Formats: sequence, C-alpha cells, structure tokens
Amino acid sequence: MTTEPVDAEAAQERLRRWRLVLGGDQAEGTGHALSGQDAAMDGALTALYGKGEAPRKGRERAAGLGASAPAVARWLGDVRAYFPSSVVQVMQRDAIDRLGLATLLLEPEMLEAVEADVHLVGTLLSLNRAMPETTKETARAVVRKVVEDLEARLAGRTRAALTGALDRSARVSRPRHHDIDWNRTIAANLKHYLPEYRTVVPERLVGYGRASRSVKKEVVLCIDQSGSMAASVVYASVFGAVLASMRSISTRLVVFDTAVADLTDQLDDPVDVLFGTQLGGGTDINRALAYCQSQITRPAETVVVLISDLYEGGIRNEMLKRVAAMKAAGVQFVTLLALSDGGVPAYDREHAAALAELGAPAFACTPDLFPEVMAAAIEKRALPVPDAG
Repeated sequence: MTTEPVDAEAAQERLRRWRLVLGGDQAEGTGHALSGQDAAMDGALTALYGKGEAPRKGRERAAGLGASAPAVARWLGDVRAYFPSSVVQVMQRDAIDRLGLATLLLEPEMLEAVEADVHLVGTLLSLNRAMPETTKETARAVVRKVVEDLEARLAGRTRAALTGALDRSARVSRPRHHDIDWNRTIAANLKHYLPEYRTVVPERLVGYGRASRSVKKEVVLCIDQSGSMAASVVYASVFGAVLASMRSISTRLVVFDTAVADLTDQLDDPVDVLFGTQLGGGTDINRALAYCQSQITRPAETVVVLISDLYEGGIRNEMLKRVAAMKAAGVQFVTLLALSDGGVPAYDREHAAALAELGAPAFACTPDLFPEVMAAAIEKRALPVPDAG
C-alpha cells in the first residue's frame, strides 16, 4: 500500500527529466510544467539547443542569446550556476560550434566569464592569429591557469615514475647492498637454488644505478598540430615542460602540420609553446619524422613519441620506412593516437595496423597513463597498451 506515492513521485521525476531533455515542444507529450530553478535551467538549455537549426547572422535566434557579448556572458554565468563544471565545459564547446561564438571569445570580458579547460585552450589557440592585442594577455592568463592546474596534477607523478625508471634502467653489476634489485637478482640466479637449504645463492648481483646529473635518456615528442589534435597538443606541451625540467632527460619538442617547427627552446614555459603552435592545416608525418630522425645521436638511449591521428598527407611508405629504421637502430618508438581524456579518437586504422606490425603499437593514452607509458619505454619494457573498447 506504501508503493503508490513512491511510484507517483518517481513518475513525476521521470517526467521532469524528460521535459528538460525534450525542451517543451508542443509534441513532446510530457505535459509537465517547469518552475523555479528548473525553468531557469530549461531557459539556459533552450538558448543553446533551441528549436530549429543554428541561427545565422541577421536572422532572429530561436534561442535567446542574441548576438552581443554581454548576453552571452550572462548566459555563461547562468550555466555555471545551474550545472556542474564538466557539463558547463560541454555546453561551452557546443555553444562555440552551434552558435558561432568563437569570435566572441576574442573579447576580454567573454574570456573572464568562461569555464577554462583543455578544450577551451584549444579553441583559443586556433584563434591565436586572429586575436587582437587587447585580448592576448587575457587569453594567455586563461591558458596559463589551465596549464598550471595540469602541471600541479601531473608533474609529481611523472617525475617520480621516470626517475624510478631511469634508475632501474642504469643497473650495475657490483651494487652496494642498499642498491641491490632483489627481484632481478633472484630471477638471474634461480639456477643456483639449493633445495636442501631452500634458498638461492646468488653468483651475480643486479643493482640500480645511482642517480647522476648526466643525461641518461633522450626523448623526442613529435606532435601533430592538426585541428583534431588540440587537446593532445595542450597535454603534450605540459608533459614536455615537465620532462625538460629533469636533468637526466634531454627533451626535444617538435610540432608539425605540412611544415615542421622545433619548439625545444621554449620548453621552459609551456604557454609559450602553445602560442607557438598553429592548429589546423594538413599533415605530413613523414616530413616530421625525417626531422626527428636527423636529431637523434644516441638511438639506443632515445625514445620517440609520435602523437598523431595518423591521417598522413605525406608519403606513407617513407613514413613506415623511417619508423622501421629508427627501431632497427635501437630507438624506442611510441605512437599515441591521442593524449587526452576524450575517449576513443578517430584515426587511420590502416596506418595504425602497419605500425603495429613494425612493433610500434598505436593507442590512445590518457594523461594519467602517460608517465607509465614513458617509464616502460625508458626501461624497454612492453608498453601498457589499454584494452581496446
């Protein structure tokens, strides 16, 4: 007898949610009226996802944003009040795509109203060439905030993972007692197991090398700066700056479309790196890899990380030959289809399969997984490729 009120309440909640989703069209069929904050939320959603196609300049908007920056700024304030940050970021991206708000981001008051995230940084970078001087400082402040947040989140774990990997990769044959790698020592001496004493008598000790100030590894980050790779460019620039801060790693950062730009000398400030990129344009992976190959002096101590969706506009066979040649020389080659939290990326599956046949599996990587990937590459272990799907 007590289930009816609960069922009725649940039914009303379902109607409320469907009403917010469907948007109040006459044929939506819920018959549910909204009030208070629900009505305000519905108004913010309607302004972005209103009836009909996205409005064009000169036409009356079905949505209510109007064409002015103040109206959009108020709308941004509303959505930040009604929805969680993750939802706000999605709505901002949709507003840029559906309502053509990209140009409004060139106004400082707009930049101060938005919820800053990696995708917004990508949009700002794509607008960099069109940005007036009065807006650039505000844009740099927005980008710097996102970059600093990412560094705070990722730097400590990256340095810890790679420092450990570097120490383990520099093993010595006569280690001091506290430098002995017991797991590898036991594995190397299993043939000397004495069953009567139930112990292993090691003939050879395997130890960790002591950290030194000398460069142990060289890392080349080769980043596709086509428009679809915007989030990857942001994350890779942050990681590049973190790697460059480690004395035992020599880091080179190369970005490319149909041309190649070496931004290594800007790695002390990832914001400078980002504003040195030019998102959009074609893709010539072969040309970029040719440049990277020319910069390698110690192949056995070098890790090349290609970050690209592999839609090659250059010479495919030459690209594959370069990868094969680098691997044959001892280079650890890593191919990341995306370096972001964006889910499964679109990519050229034929090229990915060809690279996998060369022993360079191509996979998407979240920023949190990247330190582990780099540690495995430095130690020449199997890469932690995520399960497909």
